[in-house]
Amino acid sequence: MTQHKLLGEERRKWIIQKLKESGQPIKGSELASLANVSRQVIVNDITLLKARNEPIIATSEGYLYFRPSHLQAPYEKVIAVLHQEEDVEKELMLLVKQGVIVKDVKVEHGVYGDISAPIMVSNEQEVKDYMRRIKETKARFLLQLTDGVHLHTIASYDPKNLEMAERALKEAGFLLTENARDE
Repeated sequence: MTQHKLLGEERRKWIIQKLKESGQPIKGSELASLANVSRQVIVNDITLLKARNEPIIATSEGYLYFRPSHLQAPYEKVIAVLHQEEDVEKELMLLVKQGVIVKDVKVEHGVYGDISAPIMVSNEQEVKDYMRRIKETKARFLLQLTDGVHLHTIASYDPKNLEMAERALKEAGFLLTENARDE
């Protein structure tokens, strides 16, 4: 914990340093406590840092400094899926068991257009933690805005894993096909 209140640019440099050193997401409230400021000050700092093109992403676990070498697998695919909220955990587990990273969720809203949120889960424990945070915060899933239709960007270090993930979703009945809405 810092002894004094960190101010302005000194605090923003400190935030970047903390996020880079961590390698794990850090909650805004934790950064606020360590810097002896409010969480809203941290939120504002993160917004300013993002405006300067600092690669910070906000996840459900906290803020993360984006490290392409750690988080960006070389093979990616966007998949369209259709299911209801009670199947979110099953869907995510199917994907990570195929060796893929579920990077995000996207929906197309009638008023707001494309809405996306990072998920960044790559193993069963991360899926369980994600689901726990959803329940604890009573957050709503984006798929609820679109009657279950949504997209995920999935990534892997092996392109075969992307194919296996898509096949697993199809077998589970989650993959959105061209005639899925006509059935």
